[in-house]
Amino acid sequence: MSNPRVVPFVLNYFQRRIRPTREVILYNVTLKVFRKSKDLDAMEKLFDEMLQRGVRPDNVSFSTIISCARICSLPNKAVEWFEKMPSFRCEPDDVTYSAMIDAYGRAGNIDMALRLYDRARTEKWRLDSVTFSTLIKMYGLAGNYDGCLNVYQEMKALGVKSNMVIYNTLLDAMGRAKRPWQAKSIYTEMTNNGFLPNWATYASLLRAYGRGRYSEDALFVYKEMKEKGMEMNTHLYNTLLAMCADLGLADDAFKIFEDMKSSATCLCDSWTFSSLITIYSCSGNVSEAERMLNEMIESGFQPTIFVLTSLVQCYGKVGRTDDVLKTFNQLLDLGISPDDRFCGCLLNVMTQTPKEELGKLNDCVEKANPKLGSVLRYLVEGLEEGDGEFRKEASELFNSIADEVKKPFCNSLIDLCVNLNLLDKACELLDLGLTLEIYTDIQSKSQTQWSLHLKSLSLGASLTALHAWINDLSKTLESGEDLPPLLGINTGHGKHRYSDKGLANVVESHLNELNAPFHEAPDKAGWFLTTQVAAKSWLESRKLVTA
Repeated sequence: MSNPRVVPFVLNYFQRRIRPTREVILYNVTLKVFRKSKDLDAMEKLFDEMLQRGVRPDNVSFSTIISCARICSLPNKAVEWFEKMPSFRCEPDDVTYSAMIDAYGRAGNIDMALRLYDRARTEKWRLDSVTFSTLIKMYGLAGNYDGCLNVYQEMKALGVKSNMVIYNTLLDAMGRAKRPWQAKSIYTEMTNNGFLPNWATYASLLRAYGRGRYSEDALFVYKEMKEKGMEMNTHLYNTLLAMCADLGLADDAFKIFEDMKSSATCLCDSWTFSSLITIYSCSGNVSEAERMLNEMIESGFQPTIFVLTSLVQCYGKVGRTDDVLKTFNQLLDLGISPDDRFCGCLLNVMTQTPKEELGKLNDCVEKANPKLGSVLRYLVEGLEEGDGEFRKEASELFNSIADEVKKPFCNSLIDLCVNLNLLDKACELLDLGLTLEIYTDIQSKSQTQWSLHLKSLSLGASLTALHAWINDLSKTLESGEDLPPLLGINTGHGKHRYSDKGLANVVESHLNELNAPFHEAPDKAGWFLTTQVAAKSWLESRKLVTA
């Protein structure tokens, strides 16, 4: 009873020679032989023969067929056989129920799989590593990444040993979740437990580090894959290029692109060209951005809205307003509707455009987003407003756009106000931004220190917030309230996304112009501090000068 070709004859021989009290046992042994050879069709035929001979299948019959369906990666078949059990008065045991968590999960019936898993925890069924792997994958695909980690911790608590499939499934989930720090921790645990990374491990790590913008780790994994002769695919190359585009790693991106072009298995796609055009555009390299656009079109890809948005940014950066208009018209000719991100880019370009050319761009904005165009008319054209009309229209604009672009829109509008010397409008927009919670946590107060946090603001918005804060400090003194022992301004440190200069340099320069007694803290990068005594004296002197 070990050769699947011989086993039907052996079964038939015994059936002719003996009359066992439980003939189902003979059938179950035969089913197990077929399971070993993964022959589900033969098992189903044998099951039909059982019924024709009047032999009633038992739990072992069903669990053997179900386990074969799992081995053959046919979860729907496993579900089909499991759901036949009640009609034969068979009650699944814990092992079968445990197997069905995996089967239902793979078949896409998540609710049933989770119901069985809840029951498994309550009744303490014994679950195998395959089932845990399916549960982790299931939670990952559903976007419940904490659920993935909880299942993993429960698995370890039950003493079930992890394997490469589970580690790779977890790494993939952490990549989807954009949690590179957790991917790093899981990878460290994996290697400490003696497992060597395979292609799937490296691919999951590359996705996790790339999406999470862990550039050093991502580039190290890429280098290690090349050293081990592992092939990259287009998706992994694009993940790296998108990361480089977001972080401004131009040199690394160009090397990766050359590797990709020299690969025999990877072809550049729209995403590839989009990332490269973004890199050239952010650095203001118009000729290379245009060359890459032409190469994209020659390769059979139409420019996407992401590509055209990058080009608008590029032309705006170098002051080529007419080319911004040309790109906008190209967008319309391609039948693409300007989205919030594209309109935000147009608005940002306006903050870099000379006053005399703003009207050209305003016409584009009017077509792209009439609500934004209405707000800009008050700033660019000096439209007279009635009682609170500007604030009302700005509020309607912010309520009509996606949450992720509200802050960039507000920042750019305030920058434009500062450029046009419309400081009252800038303050009104800042106040509206605070009211609508576009800006949060700009100010913090404790018993010992009051602070202004400018890290998430553009240059114009930062200076506007600084003036508003100084006015608030003056009002505090006028009301007879005391200031805390320490006052601080937090600008963050490093290059500012809205300026080649760091925000700290701009704020420091402005504080010097105001003769404000704030000085950079030697032990806290990006912080400017002053004492209560110095601040009080300065605010009172400002009051005298104003009077």
